[in-house]
Amino acid sequence: MRKVLVIEDNADNLKIVTYSLQRAGYTVIGAERGEEGIALALKERPLFILMDINLPGIDGIETAKKIRNSETEGSIPIIAITSYAMTGDRDRILAAGFNGYIEKPIDPIRIVDQIHKIIGLAEK
Repeated sequence: MRKVLVIEDNADNLKIVTYSLQRAGYTVIGAERGEEGIALALKERPLFILMDINLPGIDGIETAKKIRNSETEGSIPIIAITSYAMTGDRDRILAAGFNGYIEKPIDPIRIVDQIHKIIGLAEK
């Protein structure tokens, strides 16, 4: 089973990403808050994590740092999905421990290919 974790507080974005990933054969676990995402990452050990940066509670950057410093030993690829597109945002996000960066709005047709490229999976 190819299980992935999506941490996104916007219900519409979560639906789009979930639909796209399920069509590609993934089982999707969803979380709306960073704290919930950390717990699920530790419990479920997903193949990869897609995470919004602007989350309620602790933000995506702090969530990624906590996952990286956890018992997962930083082994789970984490990809930011964000509307932050100002100069320096990409570098700041990647420096925080993310493996990649996908800008919103989400393209449901391209997102799986973008994810595979970031985490180094061959296209299906």
